[in-house]
Amino acid sequence: MSKADCPVTAAVRVLREKGIAFEPHFYTYEEHGGTRHSATALNVAEHEVVKTLVTKTDGNEPLLVLMHGDRDVSTKQLARLLGVKTVEPCDEATAQRHTGYVFGGMSPFGTRRPIPVYVQKSIFELPQIYINGGKRGFLVEIDPGALRTVLELVEVDVAISPS
Repeated sequence: MSKADCPVTAAVRVLREKGIAFEPHFYTYEEHGGTRHSATALNVAEHEVVKTLVTKTDGNEPLLVLMHGDRDVSTKQLARLLGVKTVEPCDEATAQRHTGYVFGGMSPFGTRRPIPVYVQKSIFELPQIYINGGKRGFLVEIDPGALRTVLELVEVDVAISPS
């Protein structure tokens, strides 16, 4: 499928508006398959698949965290960095309300309203990343440096190995 045939999601519109080169990748979405499923389907390292996590502070302020697919977020460390008591994942309905995207199709690009974005800094060491393009079963391959061009972000070091 060519770039011209890819879905025109809010994320794709933002990437095109900003002149970001991307390669669309499609796979059969699997409920609860996560980054392991998408990485296997695309034959790429799960470490290069970046998940977009919608979280909130104890003050109910939403934030996005971009993390390697094979790592988890230390919410305690993130809360310390933010100077708040806690950070926790949003439920599905709240995440959709904040972003405009459905679960499994969350993209940091083109969210319904601006949301602070925190990016695991080691993502920028990768040659390319695969990140959601705003639809289930649709990832875009981009240079990780493009995140800095498109998003107002804060680099953090909050990755932990899954338990």
